[in-house]
Amino acid sequence: MCGRYRQTSDLASLEARFGLQPSDLTLTPRYNLAPGQEAPVVVALEGPRLLRLMRWGLVPPWAASPAQGYKMINARAETLAAKPAFRGAYKSRRCLVLADGFYEWAAAPRQGAPKQPYSFGLREGGPLAMAGLWERWQPPGQAELDSFSIITVPANALVAAIHERMPALLLPGQESPWLAPAQRDPALLAGLLRPYPPELMEAHPVSPALNRAGAEGPELAQPWQPPSAPGLFN
Repeated sequence: MCGRYRQTSDLASLEARFGLQPSDLTLTPRYNLAPGQEAPVVVALEGPRLLRLMRWGLVPPWAASPAQGYKMINARAETLAAKPAFRGAYKSRRCLVLADGFYEWAAAPRQGAPKQPYSFGLREGGPLAMAGLWERWQPPGQAELDSFSIITVPANALVAAIHERMPALLLPGQESPWLAPAQRDPALLAGLLRPYPPELMEAHPVSPALNRAGAEGPELAQPWQPPSAPGLFN
């Protein structure tokens, strides 16, 4: 699963990279985004690409409570068309979840030790697009809530050293067909959800301070050498 990621690019950079309609959103750099928090996603609703803030953890329209979203932070690519919580969004409410990197955790080196987090991002740096789904939840008498889920696929050779799954990262040329609401070709959509080329990515260990959901700051994304063992990606 993907349980934490970071989004640190400023609004102007995101608008230029993803061809977004200008907006007045205020974005704060986030180095440790966790489920239940708001994050920027890109949608295309019959027109230009729009940047929206949505809550991480998809809340299906039929859910009794927004708490349902904590069970829906990720969606497996292999079952999107079959799962009731995701199949409607898979047809016409697809989005780009913007990030500058994501984190996965290696097993603890010894009993009682904290799990070791690792950062994964683009080798050339800059923002990336994770394939996502979004939904709108608004039961009678309650406030409207837009929320999203990050799609996961089998890990590529780089991520597999740490975890068996990874976010479905999209190449730039794949972003438009993924966003297009009118695109319903199941073979085309499924073909976009593949492990990202590992040669375009880099990885390094980061401080176990990241393990605390409330931790924030640029130091969380910096390379960190575990004191008792060499890094896997040296």
